[in-house]
Amino acid sequence: MIGVSTAMGASVAGFLGLMFGSFLNVLAYRLPRGESLATPASRCPGCDTPIKPYDNVPVLSWVLLRGRCRSCGESIAWRYPLVELSTALLMALTVVVLGTGEEVWLGLAFVLLLVPVTVIDLDFRIIPNKLMIAGTVAALVILAITEPGDIPEHLIAATAAGGFLLVAAIAYPAGMGMGDVKLAFVMGLFLGRDVGVAMFAGLVAGSIVGIAIMARKGAAEGRKTAIPFGPFLAFGGMVGLLAGDPAVDWYLRTFA
Repeated sequence: MIGVSTAMGASVAGFLGLMFGSFLNVLAYRLPRGESLATPASRCPGCDTPIKPYDNVPVLSWVLLRGRCRSCGESIAWRYPLVELSTALLMALTVVVLGTGEEVWLGLAFVLLLVPVTVIDLDFRIIPNKLMIAGTVAALVILAITEPGDIPEHLIAATAAGGFLLVAAIAYPAGMGMGDVKLAFVMGLFLGRDVGVAMFAGLVAGSIVGIAIMARKGAAEGRKTAIPFGPFLAFGGMVGLLAGDPAVDWYLRTFA
């Protein structure tokens, strides 16, 4: 049973996740386009009318407006409330699994990195260097404050994960980009030894989707279908974050 403090922490994290999710929507839209994250204020992409604060409440405003701009009636993509809800759910789940101790801060920051990485890679097939730099700094700063003794382990994990995908990118450049290599490195900084579970989960998920595409389109056509790998790594990252420790402990008890 979840304790009262954990339930309260998860509720707060979920609420903050809605707020942060709204900002992550802005970040995912503007960062790849080289636009300022601060100005101008959020606007309707159809009529360019500034969005009023009461029409910018995460999820609720989209529901009340039935997914349309109040001024021009332009459709507002369902992905915006989905990003907000997903961020809230993942942040709340992180608190439920990790608890309310110091280690949760690294997990929450990891969620806030993986969400925009996923959205941007799906839209633009890129993983911005600015996000990777921000993630690297955030992971090291949080570790330095909460668990400074764990920094060497996390650096080794980051080097191993990034190096593994670097070899894959060199061997098969058409299927793996340097953005994926950098993301794997940053995942290692956040997850430490659990990055092994994350990499395995990401590769399995990517392979399943690849096989499904080839089954639908045929092997020859399916191999030509480009799909971004970042979202699969992000999925693996969440698996590593939420289930990495028990998975690694089970492996060590069973095979070590």
